[in-house]
Amino acid sequence: MAPKRTKRKSPSPDPQGMFAGMTVFLIEDGVQSLRLQIWKQKLVQMGAKVETQLSEKVSHVFAISSDALFHDVDDDRLARFKGHVLLYQWLEESLAAGEKVSEDFYILKVDPEGFDIFDKSLKAKLANRNSSSYDEHSHCKRIKSSHEEKKQTNEEKKGDIETNSVSWASNTEPHFPSSLTNSPEISSTQDKDVGMQMSFQYSPPDLNKGITEIFGKLVNIYRALGDDRRSFSYYKAIAVVEKLPFKVESADQVKDLPGIGKSMQDHLSKLEQFETDEKVKTITLFGEVWGIGPATALKLYEKGHRTLDDLKNEDSLTNAQVIGLKYFDDIKTRIPRHEAQEMELVLQKVAEDIIPGMVVVCGGSYRRGKASCGDLDIVITHPDGKSHKGFLQNYVKRLKEMKLLREDLIFSTHSEEGTDSGVDTYFGLCTYPGRELRHRIDFKVYPRDIYAFGLIAWTGNDVLNRRLRLLAESKGYRLDDTGLFPATHGSGGKRKEVFDFLGFPWLEPYERNL
Repeated sequence: MAPKRTKRKSPSPDPQGMFAGMTVFLIEDGVQSLRLQIWKQKLVQMGAKVETQLSEKVSHVFAISSDALFHDVDDDRLARFKGHVLLYQWLEESLAAGEKVSEDFYILKVDPEGFDIFDKSLKAKLANRNSSSYDEHSHCKRIKSSHEEKKQTNEEKKGDIETNSVSWASNTEPHFPSSLTNSPEISSTQDKDVGMQMSFQYSPPDLNKGITEIFGKLVNIYRALGDDRRSFSYYKAIAVVEKLPFKVESADQVKDLPGIGKSMQDHLSKLEQFETDEKVKTITLFGEVWGIGPATALKLYEKGHRTLDDLKNEDSLTNAQVIGLKYFDDIKTRIPRHEAQEMELVLQKVAEDIIPGMVVVCGGSYRRGKASCGDLDIVITHPDGKSHKGFLQNYVKRLKEMKLLREDLIFSTHSEEGTDSGVDTYFGLCTYPGRELRHRIDFKVYPRDIYAFGLIAWTGNDVLNRRLRLLAESKGYRLDDTGLFPATHGSGGKRKEVFDFLGFPWLEPYERNL
């Protein structure tokens, strides 16, 4: 008989912890019970006291929105309250950063009528902020940030596994989930969260999206055809066109710009030809199968395969590619935001049960506030810089026992050996409780000192990642999900504050849908 598993005891509260000196009252309305339980546990562990009612002892009140606040507390009591009223996102971001972030961006100010009002000076700060005004600012101060895969584009991987994952050089949109944020696409009341209460929206100029989308398709097509030179030339052209402060309406406007060429019409006609070309259509289709990259797609075409059904009898496919083919339709099915949120809560709870204090953040389009996401990209670390080592093996084992993880695609560990920047990786398929529909899920476990770079990369979007990477190159540096290094140095170079160092305006996650 297997020995009975002993439940790990929660660590004793740290009187010198991050939240020491805080006495908090949590507004429960609109918050899932599991998330509330995790927040309470974290607060107490890190030195705070949690009160069950609003009193003079309370220094901080947390709420998910003004509606929730007024549902639980009457106007008179709020009018007399002298402490801080903050959105829950402050707590989430502080936990992710490993230190208290500035409260300025999370203040829930209340007028007598009961509406949240964002301070005008704060709006001005946000509109004009640069890298010195706020710190992934707290996330980037010690360099805490987002997502990775491989340092190229995750095409050809170890063990001949090719993957369609995101990277800093990737042209495809990164897919991910984490703190909920402000987005016009979010309409479900279940998805109300702190970031959504923002009364301002970041709207970067997007005057030539139609052109850059065409160039993006040509990048992928030429890459699939094995023409890396042309693929890269279109990749560079995107960086030029997306910066233009005017809408391109004729070829004469851009004929002298570097990387554009003599005529836009040439590019448009090329795309039209490619989109009706059997070879291009076929290798593009094959490239959508998880694990099949451009080189393999081309080989499969040359073998005479034309449809996904043809591939079912192909003996050369790896196990990962067979799984990608088998669940092709499942993987392409988008995950509704509320389901991603529930999955994130489960993942946080399981991680906490294994090692208290683990930071589990869903990145990508979920973290950027989208209404749905293509997969779940989970970025993990631990504030102590040590407990992340060996964590992923136990984590995956526990999630398999729960039947949350179903099929393995990639599993590599480096944290205990100290290789590959000490980053542990798991890619696989998961299921939402009670269903058999498969979704892609990725785990990246980073050492604390490079977590920021992972979080930035795995939050995306691809446009922002490309801009940051090219900006780094222009300054003689190389940027990836493990750090920012002098171009001539290896991965042991000194890490820097990403946004600050590059002189790129700080963007909240929900502002990164460029």
